[in-house]
Amino acid sequence: MAKFSLGSEPVVGVLTPSKKREYRVTNRLQEGKRPLYAVVFNFIDSRYFNVFATVGGNRVTIYQCLDGGVIAVLQSYIDDDKEESFYTVSWACNTDGTPFAVAGGINGIIRVIDAGSEKIHKSFVGHGDSINEIRTQPMKPSLVVSASKDESVRLWNVQTGICILIFAGAGGHRNEVLSVDFHPSDIYRIASCGMDNTVKIWSMKEFWTYVEKSFTWTDLPSKFPTKYVQFPVFIASVHSNYVDCNRWLGDFMLSKSVDNEIVLWEPKMKEQSPGEGTVDILQKYPVPECDIWFIKFSCDFHYNAAAIGNREGKIYVWELQSSPPVLITRLSHAQSKSPIRQTAMSFDGSTILSCCEDGTIWRWDAMATS
Repeated sequence: MAKFSLGSEPVVGVLTPSKKREYRVTNRLQEGKRPLYAVVFNFIDSRYFNVFATVGGNRVTIYQCLDGGVIAVLQSYIDDDKEESFYTVSWACNTDGTPFAVAGGINGIIRVIDAGSEKIHKSFVGHGDSINEIRTQPMKPSLVVSASKDESVRLWNVQTGICILIFAGAGGHRNEVLSVDFHPSDIYRIASCGMDNTVKIWSMKEFWTYVEKSFTWTDLPSKFPTKYVQFPVFIASVHSNYVDCNRWLGDFMLSKSVDNEIVLWEPKMKEQSPGEGTVDILQKYPVPECDIWFIKFSCDFHYNAAAIGNREGKIYVWELQSSPPVLITRLSHAQSKSPIRQTAMSFDGSTILSCCEDGTIWRWDAMATS
């Protein structure tokens, strides 16, 4: 388990908005009665940078952000099972470029939805419990990872329907896995976190031949030699409670728990002893009233900023790559009072979406600087 190294104290951001970028509400949609748990822009395909997906209840809805605050509905997929409650959605694609919305939730089944036809391309059964997050490999967008209540993370090929790897076992999570993320440039590396209060970094390097094999496999997916990855290369205890969101920032890690802040830290591996090492906590980005679990932050494509909602319907936008951290702005609206489960920042950060417990979607657009 990683220990804290005795370095300098972490730099804590001040909650005074710099007003570097101002946003205003340009739209508010009531999607339905059921809570919306996820909203995500498509960063996979430049033709669709203004397209986003939401999930709530047994529905996956695909929208497009148009000029003047307009939000157009493109598609809606409704699961046959009325009891399904989707918690997460991610954009992926076929090797021919067909966009997929990949969703999962309480039933533990991953639905790969062809975003052009609204039809199910594939369904993945394998997780033994609900799915809390799905993320896509940006360099190979037909690979997705899923984090589950069954204490495992699984790697899937959305094109062939194969479960390639299962990250679980002796060194795995000891409770629900709540979040997972691919490293932005090291294709072998992922990070996961969860209710065991840890963040674990895993390497696929020695299993990469199986990943490659998954693209050319012609037999039934169930006959594929799925491998278990039992030991992470690094385990960090940065938080003393559930960790419900982690994202790589280069080789550093952004993670949050239920204690009103996002933490930026550096994992320092010991080459000789896998799993061991130290953690350097670099910065803290305060987020008031963010003390309930399952609130996830989002970043623009270049990770210049992070937007996070709180349980009172407010959004904090932090500049990520400045030290000390700079609060770009705090967004609040008299009618936005419901907990924000997730935000989505557009490619260039000029639009911020939030999806709320009360079934609303809010759109904020950056105002032209005078």
